[in-house]
Amino acid sequence: MFNNTSFFLRLFSLAALSSMALMGCNSDSSSSTTTDVTTSDTSSDDDTTTSDTTVSEYETDNSIGLILNSSNAQNGYALFGGLRFNQTYLIDNCGEVVQSWDSDYSTMSAYLLENGNLLHTARFQSAVNSEFIQAGGDSGRIEIIDEQNELVWYYEVNSDTQFMHHDAEYIESTGTVLVMVWNKHSAEEAAAAGYTGGHALWSEQIIELDPTADNADDAIVWQWDSWDHMVQDVDYSLDNYGVISENPQLININFEGIDIEYEADPIHMNSVDYNEELDQIVINSRNFSEFWIIDHSTTTEEAASHSGGARGKGGDILFRWGNPQAYDMGDDDDQKLFLQHDAYWIDEGYTHAGQIMVFNNQPNFYGNADYSTIDVIDTEVSDAGDYTINDDGTYGPSDFTWTYTADTPTDFYATNISGAQRLSNGNTIIDEGTTGTFFEVTAEGEVVWKYIAPVDQTGVLTQGDTPQNNFVFRINKYSPDFIGLSYYSLESSGTIENGSDYTCELFE
Repeated sequence: MFNNTSFFLRLFSLAALSSMALMGCNSDSSSSTTTDVTTSDTSSDDDTTTSDTTVSEYETDNSIGLILNSSNAQNGYALFGGLRFNQTYLIDNCGEVVQSWDSDYSTMSAYLLENGNLLHTARFQSAVNSEFIQAGGDSGRIEIIDEQNELVWYYEVNSDTQFMHHDAEYIESTGTVLVMVWNKHSAEEAAAAGYTGGHALWSEQIIELDPTADNADDAIVWQWDSWDHMVQDVDYSLDNYGVISENPQLININFEGIDIEYEADPIHMNSVDYNEELDQIVINSRNFSEFWIIDHSTTTEEAASHSGGARGKGGDILFRWGNPQAYDMGDDDDQKLFLQHDAYWIDEGYTHAGQIMVFNNQPNFYGNADYSTIDVIDTEVSDAGDYTINDDGTYGPSDFTWTYTADTPTDFYATNISGAQRLSNGNTIIDEGTTGTFFEVTAEGEVVWKYIAPVDQTGVLTQGDTPQNNFVFRINKYSPDFIGLSYYSLESSGTIENGSDYTCELFE
């Protein structure tokens, strides 16, 4: 059972919608300059020549904060919190704060909801079982904070055998929250399931919570556990014995991934996303170098089995991609993902809608150069929500739909954390999380916006400082017409950092 050390509920309240206006910004303190890149249009009419100069780009020499803004960037507001600081910020394209939220905890993921509330994972500095802190990505708690900066709900999973971690997902249609939980099984339990490693083993759970429930026990409305979908080929006397390559819908309990940071954590999921149209969930396994899609239309009982739900497969994997060696198919040449993060479905109406985007952290893991890419994968799902497997026993496609690589590949690299998001204008905003660097690229790979998080474990920095540990696990950017923004005035309160001096106006 969950050991919920504390649990707090309050019904959400909706504020009246307010109109939004785009505003210019002028940060003025002391230390940096701005270069305005201009374009000139000259026309002739009745021998009268006029010249109009339009600023199309603002480029600063800042060390932190805004580096670049241009007219080709998606106008909107970027949301981010940090692994080493307790504030979550919403900034405009000029790098100025339009809203912030406070917490007693630093954060992994943060999301602005349609009702104006902030959902974020909250990171404990310790755990009942200290092992959980060693794996990386630990949180322990989920919070919802309203537009008045008041805590309206939280939930904790922190016991000797279970701990919340990494990411969360809010389902707008139901008001429920998906969270990720490590579930520790003893060495004896693992051996009884055919595990040959000789030590304790963590499975991965997805738990769905109802923030309006009257108590903690009633809050859990659905769950899935990877432990129920394991296969092994070392002990034929066990119920989960099978040929690995003939059971791609199951998880090889003895698979050894690359660069495992903690031996009890062989799967290490780091993101969760929900597709309402398909009623399916995508979860990302760093250590398997794969993402998996599972059915959410099941009951909890069906999710623990191999049948039931809209797809008839219970909680088994419907689709997996990135490394067929994880189910004893293919070879090194077939592996496409390497320790990746942030697998999610691109929104409907956007470029490559319905496909999966990932931050591929180390695509040259076995090479001599460190770099990252952003990749898009077409799962080729049918209208009915079904997936097909190739004649060779692997899931297609054979390659990516779209990839972003820096012009000099090694200029873009994050060994861990990080994420990316497709925007409505076709651009992609990228979080190079290990350096707290956010940048937006066009479909052709041109960088059109750039910002460096000016906060680290020491607090807010001053222009000219070099950030240390300004890690940002995830950012999200919202278009000005996103309904959740209508709860805020969006008036600029200046830059986060001290000592900035530059001129910038928002592009319509």
